[in-house]
Amino acid sequence: MSKVLFVYAKGGPPLGYALSRVAARSAVHLLALSALPPTVAASVDRLCASLLSPSEAERRDLVSLIVSRAQAVGADAVVTFSEYAVVAVAEACEKLGLAGAGTSCALARDKRMMRRTWEEHGISQPRFRPVATEGDLRDAAGALRFPLLLKAAWSAGSTAHRTLRTPDEVPAAWERAREVMAESAQLGFAELHVAGAGADFLVEEIVPGTAADWFDQEGWGDYVSVEGVVVDGEFRPVCLSGRMPTVEPFTERAGITPAALPDDAQRRIVDLAREAVDALGLHTCGTHTEIKLGADGQMWVIETAARFGGAMTVPQIEEVFGLDLIGMLTDHLLGRAVSWPAEVRTPQEARGAAGSLVVLAVDGAGAAWPDQRVWDFPTVRDAVPLSVGSHLSVVAENSLPDGAPVPVYDPAAGANTMAALCLLSATDPETVLRDFRTLVDALPQVLPQVLPTDGIMEVQS
Repeated sequence: MSKVLFVYAKGGPPLGYALSRVAARSAVHLLALSALPPTVAASVDRLCASLLSPSEAERRDLVSLIVSRAQAVGADAVVTFSEYAVVAVAEACEKLGLAGAGTSCALARDKRMMRRTWEEHGISQPRFRPVATEGDLRDAAGALRFPLLLKAAWSAGSTAHRTLRTPDEVPAAWERAREVMAESAQLGFAELHVAGAGADFLVEEIVPGTAADWFDQEGWGDYVSVEGVVVDGEFRPVCLSGRMPTVEPFTERAGITPAALPDDAQRRIVDLAREAVDALGLHTCGTHTEIKLGADGQMWVIETAARFGGAMTVPQIEEVFGLDLIGMLTDHLLGRAVSWPAEVRTPQEARGAAGSLVVLAVDGAGAAWPDQRVWDFPTVRDAVPLSVGSHLSVVAENSLPDGAPVPVYDPAAGANTMAALCLLSATDPETVLRDFRTLVDALPQVLPQVLPTDGIMEVQS
């Protein structure tokens, strides 16, 4: 039987989901670089042939660790679905002579190198500058047009994003962004292979996006993602995912599959995504490319990752289009024949729609809830009226337990302050969007309130 070394770290699709898809194709040996979610302990015992949780000392040379573990278990392929481990796994695969993302994988991880590569290829993107110090940020602010977005070069999930509207905001933005990267590292949301990556930043102009010129329905965000895969150097787009508007500064609230776009718009977006992915020279890996939509058909590439979209993007694609992308990629890495889609899938080919909603303590306009609430999914499920045929569930692996206080939203920390991840299945993407808007409006009303009493937090049901 074939053997796969599965390198797990935080981020990516839920571990339980990904493990089950890989285990259906091969014996799985799990190398856990992050603590395993308690909700998947039973799955790990059932699905994995072995589990290794290395010490801090063993992880200092991550590539060597992956190589030695792959050799020890006789792995025929090495996979990861975490943003924080893709570079190390790609380098390890090169040393092992196994198929992987390839030697240029870092171009799809370090946003500074990514943007420079696109600049060399003349690909449409926001104007930017790499920054390593507060002085660099001040100089960049003098050369670029406000408003600006400061972002960490190796982050994910909108972590450490700071919006700057005037030069006076530079010192505070720089200090807070660095603090958040340090806090994220403590939570396990940080690059695992490149030393000092948390100190690398870039700043870019915030381009004027609009959804009105692209979508017929109100409520869509002004950017989409093209989900796909690179197979032996050839980009294969799979589908487009739409979004709700982000929460200040640019924290993602919801992803919806498929995006309700006309065919001609979808084709133009995919063409730009293809240019962006091709420029990075990837070999074999999942891809997730975000594109900002502007007026009069303008588009800008924001970033590409050498892995599948995170959260529930991959499960949504399987539900809607019947494509098990993790299983398909695993088969390909093992040298088996795989029937990849010949063309990007359209909304007309979808079997309904699915979306994932990040629960943040902000309302539909992005304003903070007036008081703190307690996460309680049964209350949400029973109290919020959804459309006929819609089904709501909670992704336990990515959610706080019922009864836990919903964190106060921190714009700089982004998704680090999420309380839960909900999955919705519906008849079409327009219904998913409508139901999500209903949910966002209802949450601060239906969730139990946290009341301070003599210094002790009480819950009012």
